[in-house]
Formats: sequence, C-alpha cells, structure tokens
Amino acid sequence: MGRRLDQLLNSGAFRRWRRAAREAHQTPLSRLRQERNEARKLRTHLDQLIHVADSRLALPLIGSSFFPRPHGTDWSWRPELWRGPLPAVGVASVQSKTRLGEEVQMFHDCEISELTLRQLRNSREEDLAPFGLRMDVFKFDGSFLSLVIDLPAEAVLGLTRAHLVRMDCIIESEKPIEIFARLNVKHGPNTEQLVRELPMGESKVTVEYDLAYSRLNEKRIEKAWIDLIFEAPDLNQVILRDVTFARFRRANL
Repeated sequence: MGRRLDQLLNSGAFRRWRRAAREAHQTPLSRLRQERNEARKLRTHLDQLIHVADSRLALPLIGSSFFPRPHGTDWSWRPELWRGPLPAVGVASVQSKTRLGEEVQMFHDCEISELTLRQLRNSREEDLAPFGLRMDVFKFDGSFLSLVIDLPAEAVLGLTRAHLVRMDCIIESEKPIEIFARLNVKHGPNTEQLVRELPMGESKVTVEYDLAYSRLNEKRIEKAWIDLIFEAPDLNQVILRDVTFARFRRANL
C-alpha cells in the first residue's frame, strides 16, 4: 500500500511540474516567482541525486583509482577529472586560467579562443579510467598552450631525491602532435623543473622523472604540478583517456 501511495504521489508531482513548465509563459508573476523558487530547491536535490547515481551506476566504476603501479610505490593517484563526473562537464571558448574541476587548469595566450574542453565518458573495454578529457583546437593564434594538473599535498609529503615520479597516460589525437610533460616542484623560492617529451604517435605513454638529477631542497618542498605542453595544436582534437601518477624509490645499486 505504501509503495503504491508513493507512486501516486510521484506521478502527481511529475504532472504538476510538467504543467507548470508548459504554462510558465502565461503564469501570473507572483505565482511564477514562487514556482521558480520551489523549482530551484528541487533542482538542487535532483542534481545531487543524478550526480550520485551516475557515480554508482556507470562503468568503468566511477571513482576508480585502479591502475597498475610499479613495485615499491608509496603514493599513487588518478586526478578527479578522470575518476568521476564534474558538475560542469565542458567549457567552450576556453579563456586562459580556466579550470575544469579543482585540479586541471588551461593556460594559453590566444587573442581569440577557439578552444573547447569537455569531460567524456570512457566506455571501451580497455579503459580503466571512468572518464576522459577531450580538447578541441580550431584556429590557434597563440604561442603556447598548456594543461596544468595540480598534484595533491600527499604527492610531496616525504618526497626526496631518492624518488622517481611516474606518469602514465593514454592519448588519442586526430593528427600527430608534439606533447611535452614538465614536472614542477616548488621548494622555497625556487621551482625545480624536469621535462620529458612524450613519444609521438603512441597512445599508451609512460614517462619517469628521476629526482636524483634535480637540485631539489628536500626540506623546503611546498607543492608540485605537471604541465602538459602542446606544440602547434591548431586544427586538432586530443583526447586524454587516462592520466595517473605514482611515486616510488629508486632501487639501491
């Protein structure tokens, strides 16, 4: 009986809001204002329900941090953009310093932006990351384009020059493109930078940064981030199917 009553109530609520939407253009303003306020409150709960449902029902499993890790890994991470759905899934005419989520930010010096960023759902059998990032570049009149990924505080907690930092990514592009990955570690007033070029034309890419070759001051490390730098990106589409990081100590020689 209780379930039947819930169904009737839900059906009535649906009909009410459908009718309110259909008649909104002629509803008296006083009532329209009240309905708008009620709709906004309802939308907050609906958006939350949809977000959680997407997280629990989609495959690969939303929130998954599973990926192969090197032996001896003491920290590993998949950024949120590749783990779960973002509140805003895309941005058109992306301006410099635009963020997509809390950890990914785009930088460029275009006068007129013809760039788009969009989170997409991975569904291929080989995909381990639930989501990917698609970047479309049309006319590009700038001199640089980079995607910055801020590493969490745990990435630098206990970081030493005996560590290697590894980045694995799966990349697709409409046409070959040069991509450089630069690890930045801020220590005191200085920032240590190590640059690796990603192999062009390969989809599954691994790069490692050996901190033994840096001048890192281990006692003053504050934060770290990765710059993905795209050379001559115009008229291209690039999809980052997955990006993961791992930290492990160098084997004793």
